[in-house]
Amino acid sequence: MLVLTGLTKDFGGFRAVDHCSFDVAEGSVTGLIGPNGAGKTTLFNLIAGALWPDAGRVEFLGEDISRLPPHKRFARGMVRTFQIPHEFFRLTVLENLMVACDQQDGEHLWANWLTAARVQRREAEVRARAEDTLAFLGLSHLAQERAGNLSGGQKKLLELGRTMMTEAKLVLLDEPAAGVNRTLLREVEEKIQNLNQERGFTFLLVEHDMAFVEKLCDPVICMAEGRVLIEGDFETVRRDHQVLEAYLGERTA
Repeated sequence: MLVLTGLTKDFGGFRAVDHCSFDVAEGSVTGLIGPNGAGKTTLFNLIAGALWPDAGRVEFLGEDISRLPPHKRFARGMVRTFQIPHEFFRLTVLENLMVACDQQDGEHLWANWLTAARVQRREAEVRARAEDTLAFLGLSHLAQERAGNLSGGQKKLLELGRTMMTEAKLVLLDEPAAGVNRTLLREVEEKIQNLNQERGFTFLLVEHDMAFVEKLCDPVICMAEGRVLIEGDFETVRRDHQVLEAYLGERTA
């Protein structure tokens, strides 16, 4: 589904991403790990379109999207979340989900006067879909709560729900476990597993919580100093001497 070939990004004299190449298979939950400063966030931004590479290619569903802006990648089915959730904090939880759904007739100014009945039908469909999504996430009781009042873990669930309101094929999750208490984190894990196994979502996630990665991800890719060190199942990556050196900062026997 996603093919990265020789991606490179420099900031002045500093090379943040250094000829990174790997694939994300359709139907997988691929984990991207590495110490702070490894280049994971920069790589994520190259994939999502917030940055353009200095060299290399990003291919999505067989198309070179290296120079496409984020909204055009979104239209092709690539959706991302953020380490710090970007909710519309003054809108309700339900409205946050509804606004994420594309192809809404009411977004066109004249349609609200000329085809009001069609606009209302479409809005009713979107609302029903949002209510179903809230039920799936276990957030129905918060439908009319302002999104800004949610806890950190609830906001992460809301971001996951917004991806469900789109025609997502690949979801980029940026540290979904960050700032989430252990109880709610189990719910986040369960929802990602359900979306992957039952609804066919493909995920690429950046994460520091190794228990979270171990439970969800196969394969796991480890980066350090802007490069890919190793790719494999969790146990293979965890025991690799290069990975231990990158995380511990010392050579292993």
